[in-house]
Amino acid sequence: MGDTGHSVEAYYKRATSPLVVLHLLEGRTMYGYQISQAMKEKSGGKFTIAVLYPILYRLEEQGYIRVARTEVTNNRARSYYAITEEGRQYLRQSMAEYRAIHQAFMDIVGEGNIVK
Repeated sequence: MGDTGHSVEAYYKRATSPLVVLHLLEGRTMYGYQISQAMKEKSGGKFTIAVLYPILYRLEEQGYIRVARTEVTNNRARSYYAITEEGRQYLRQSMAEYRAIHQAFMDIVGEGNIVK
């Protein structure tokens, strides 16, 4: 942690969380808790998001996801989210950009030069 009080991990999660959500929704329609559990399961508990719903709302405002349906269970509304075609295009483009910048980073620091 630096002077800002934010770790690299926190910045990384903030930057990549929308892509993770879109990727998970490519496989199937899910509600919020399912999304967070899938993240946790697929990452071995290392990738969790404390503020998932603001990400979902932002992705919906951007047209990348939509509420596919809402169910009421035990007096609680549960919204199921689905990726849109715009979301699929954005995900493909963003993943290409991510791979390119990640490769540039690795070219600079190199596998053997990373501080452990």
